[in-house]
Amino acid sequence: MSTSLSSVVKSGFQKARVLTTATASGRPFSATPAQHGPVNVRNWIGGELRESQASEYIDVTNPATQEVISRVPQTTAAEFDHAVENAQEAFLSWRNVALPQRQRVMFRLQELIRQHTDELAANITLEQGKTLADAKGDVFRGLEVVEYASGLARDMMGELVENVATGLDTYSIRQPLGVCAGICPFNFPAMVPLWMLPVAITAGNSFILKPSEKDPGAAMMLAELCQEAGLPKGVLNIVHGTNDTVNRICDHPDIKAISFVGSDGAGRYIYERGGKHGKRVQANMGAKNHAIIMPDANRESTINALAGAAFGAAGQRCMAISAAVFVGGMDSWKQGLKSKAEALKVTAGHEEGADVGPLISPESKTRVEGLIQSGVDQGAELVLDGRGVEVAGYQSGNFVGPSILNKVKAEMDCYHSEIFGPVLVCLEADTLDEAIEIVNDEQHGNGTAIFTQSGAAARKFQNEIDVGMVGINVPIPVPLPFFSFTGWRGSFAGDLPMYGKQGCTFFTRTKTVTANWKSTDDQAGMRAPGLDSVGTSNAPQSGS
Repeated sequence: MSTSLSSVVKSGFQKARVLTTATASGRPFSATPAQHGPVNVRNWIGGELRESQASEYIDVTNPATQEVISRVPQTTAAEFDHAVENAQEAFLSWRNVALPQRQRVMFRLQELIRQHTDELAANITLEQGKTLADAKGDVFRGLEVVEYASGLARDMMGELVENVATGLDTYSIRQPLGVCAGICPFNFPAMVPLWMLPVAITAGNSFILKPSEKDPGAAMMLAELCQEAGLPKGVLNIVHGTNDTVNRICDHPDIKAISFVGSDGAGRYIYERGGKHGKRVQANMGAKNHAIIMPDANRESTINALAGAAFGAAGQRCMAISAAVFVGGMDSWKQGLKSKAEALKVTAGHEEGADVGPLISPESKTRVEGLIQSGVDQGAELVLDGRGVEVAGYQSGNFVGPSILNKVKAEMDCYHSEIFGPVLVCLEADTLDEAIEIVNDEQHGNGTAIFTQSGAAARKFQNEIDVGMVGINVPIPVPLPFFSFTGWRGSFAGDLPMYGKQGCTFFTRTKTVTANWKSTDDQAGMRAPGLDSVGTSNAPQSGS
């Protein structure tokens, strides 16, 4: 690196190493992977770090330098089964722990996460590449779900109807499913696990988490914090790997539900394979999120919002604004948007003033640059080209600067592909109706936004747009956790979305109880209690 890691990055890196290898804590604080070699990440099974007997490992690299930080095992079948056995055993006791006690674990966990936010963020920056500011946001948005889970009792409540027949009451209760699993992407190493496990665990389930093999450190740190918060051993287990681990999650008979965030192809595969084996699946997949810019939109705030939503986190987020539809044309917006994007600082995430960090891998960089070129080849106007950006001291980094393509058409590869990089494709429409049609014709339905000063235009957009999360002068409308993450159409497979009340419903099942308590002097009979009164209502009876 061109400059020394800041103290907070060193702290986060040291913390991650303590969690991933037995000898790491004994190394000098100034140790680096180049000096000592990469460490082996271990599984977290039964509340303990377990060295894998895997024969295959995957390198975890710093995207800004290509330095190998650690190695992730392809967990063996025996190790995976052992994790599920621990989770199943823990579930049998955890489900009977009083709900207020389970909530108290979340109360303690949210405080511990606050105390260790800097360490978590530093690890995310080291492994994933995003800026420290974005990494702290990653942690904070996950923390909000922990806070929601601290009051989960509200959404665990059942219903009761008294006297459905004489002396007969019927009520419903919500009960946990059993062992549940989460499969996470690389782009939010803290937030996405925290979208899943707090709700599942507080509802009384145990959990198997598979972090991304590209950046597992934050998940390992969260596991230790969960245990420190009082979570019993075995309730949370972490297994690593790629396709083999995913297939085992989909196939194992003791796993009852799968929560997934990732690409379209992987999401459809997990939804189909998991469903084939009788599991509930919620699969949050890709996106092509559009912003519609009306001519009356506030110019400065809209440009700031577009730049942040399109280029922040290097565009590697499923709620990034990757397409902008300018009603009336882009010409009057072009220079202002270009100037704002050019002013963003592209550098390693821990560097002071960093706005745009590296992409996750060289393959991602090649793909993003290829899609930019395809846009040019197919007739788009290249307003700003972020390819070939030079970052002093980080010549090996996976950097692509903010890029803008104008006059994009629906048939272009850069439009119908999810670029997942700092690239904004711009389209033009004559009317709001045409702009809405453009958005609705694209296969995904994750998020969208409109920028306008017209309440009538905003209301029309809100009512007619076929997208699950809508922003009105809000570029990235991710709901707070007392709502749910409601992607639609090609962005989601399943019935119940993540977190919030619907997330609680996903991780529980309804049991309906019909109860009849008679006084002690009532005669016992041969007929089922209450059926006489049910069958002799005032409604007309068929027959003679």
